[in-house]
Amino acid sequence: MNTVLADNTAEDFYTWAGFEMTGSMSANNSYLKNFRYKLFMQGRFGDSSSRFTQGLIRSGVGYTFSDKVTAWIGYDWVPTGRPLALRSFNDHAVWQQLSLQENYPFGTASSRTRLEQHFFDIPGSGDVAHLFRQMFKLSTPMRFVSPNTSLVIWNEIFANLNSTDAGTQSGFNQNRAFAGIGYGINKHLLLEIGYMNQYIHRRNNTRPDLMLHVMSVTMLLNF
Repeated sequence: MNTVLADNTAEDFYTWAGFEMTGSMSANNSYLKNFRYKLFMQGRFGDSSSRFTQGLIRSGVGYTFSDKVTAWIGYDWVPTGRPLALRSFNDHAVWQQLSLQENYPFGTASSRTRLEQHFFDIPGSGDVAHLFRQMFKLSTPMRFVSPNTSLVIWNEIFANLNSTDAGTQSGFNQNRAFAGIGYGINKHLLLEIGYMNQYIHRRNNTRPDLMLHVMSVTMLLNF
């Protein structure tokens, strides 16, 4: 259950569980060797992880320019309910993304720059909400623990690019910060588990800002 702090910020404990599959299209056609596809599914449970609060189904197609640069386009469906929303609604988003990756002696650094256009099925809402997201991630091997184990940290900032009749306000939207462990089950399958802090800023809203303490578990399949 949400608790409200003195600075008018509510807190809650969530659990996020997700599965992501990313693969190459070259298995079917050699002319598609630079094309990639992605499917991601995630369930988010709030009210002290006692109820399903939000889901995410993401699909995307990417083009790999090199082993360091990939451009993506895709679509998200995000059904949302209490306690994040006072009334359930669906969020449909189209997105464009640039992913960069570089290997260093200390580990792998990557970034994800994304633009999203959101369409809400909220009565009286007709505006398109434009959102900017920027993520930086570092994965560092922990060979002293296991050759398959790594320390994973990342941070992602969100900013609304416009205000809409659905209630979104232009400016800072939220920040997500993660720290956890990555474990390579095999050369294709990776498990990431850790803690994520999500701070949601509700500008010009009667509801308080929200700070979520999230146990995040994600299985990543890459081939």
